[in-house]
Amino acid sequence: MTAIKKILFLSPYPVDKAPSQRLKYEQYFSVFEKAGYEVHSNSFFSEKLWSILYDNGHFFAKFILTAIAYLKRFGTLFLLRKYDLVYIHLWVTPIGMPIFEWLVSKISKQLVYDIDDMVFLGHASKANAYIKSLKGRRKMIYLMKVSKHVITCTPKLDEFVRQYNQNTTDISSTVDTENRYHSKENYHKHTPIVIGWSGSHSTSKYLYLLKNVFVKLAKKYSIQLMVMGDADFYIDGVDVTAVEWKEAIEIATLEKFDIGVYPLPDEPWVYGKSGLKAIQYMALGIPTIASAIGTNFRIIEDGLNGFLATNEDEWFEKLSLLIENAELRKKLGQAGRNTVVEKYSVEANKGKYLSVFNEILE
Repeated sequence: MTAIKKILFLSPYPVDKAPSQRLKYEQYFSVFEKAGYEVHSNSFFSEKLWSILYDNGHFFAKFILTAIAYLKRFGTLFLLRKYDLVYIHLWVTPIGMPIFEWLVSKISKQLVYDIDDMVFLGHASKANAYIKSLKGRRKMIYLMKVSKHVITCTPKLDEFVRQYNQNTTDISSTVDTENRYHSKENYHKHTPIVIGWSGSHSTSKYLYLLKNVFVKLAKKYSIQLMVMGDADFYIDGVDVTAVEWKEAIEIATLEKFDIGVYPLPDEPWVYGKSGLKAIQYMALGIPTIASAIGTNFRIIEDGLNGFLATNEDEWFEKLSLLIENAELRKKLGQAGRNTVVEKYSVEANKGKYLSVFNEILE
């Protein structure tokens, strides 16, 4: 009888909290288990630290809880040989040189590395800006080099990683279109039309790129801008409903959107983004407009399953078309849903993960 293979997922955040984890590999845990793997997860940040991580202040508490997290990570090193495969997402520890990463690579039997976004370029939330200079960017490059296989999420990121490791697989962020994300049915004319965006405090600055567009639209149409992820978001002259992101309300809030927007600036950090917001909107049958940049070209075919926009005039024009035309919203929304089911769903991508694991552990 073949022994069950054990996989340890070393992640930054607690399970089911961060999009980079829960909408990538975490939602496949049951798939891995059904395929005969024993799955274990070990996060660096505790639930308590996670609850204050992106809040302003709490410096002393963050320092103490981070120190405790390092001690726990050290203890984890003594358990690594129990597992047939160690799967690392982003890093083993967040600060400094790749010391823990080196130790894990030497102790582990097999190593898979998962990288999301161009994190090696350096990035920090406003609440933790002071720590940006301490972040260990070299950790990512080191893990790319020493891992048996690297899982990326965009063509641009995959191209970058191949400078250091030829064994890569590009697996986009995905959603569960069978059990969680179901297509909307109501595309009827009504007012106000809800234009929606989902993100975080650190990315809501991108939504302000459309400030002039929203103000102009509000003067012509009855619209409401619904923002999930930054409860402080505000634009003078626009009816804005802003709420904090919570998993319990995420899908229910998204379902209120008549149109989903995904604006991005043209900068290197963006090129590694997997287009998750667009995928989420489209999975629910929400007609989507995104900036014509990066991975959005892979997801959206302009005019067929969504819209791409390059400047404020195009954003205004295409948003106006969708506001005025319920049938167009339905056409693009349903086409977008079909795209996600075929290419960006859990069902469509589960074989990619299993292929990587099976090849390494056969």
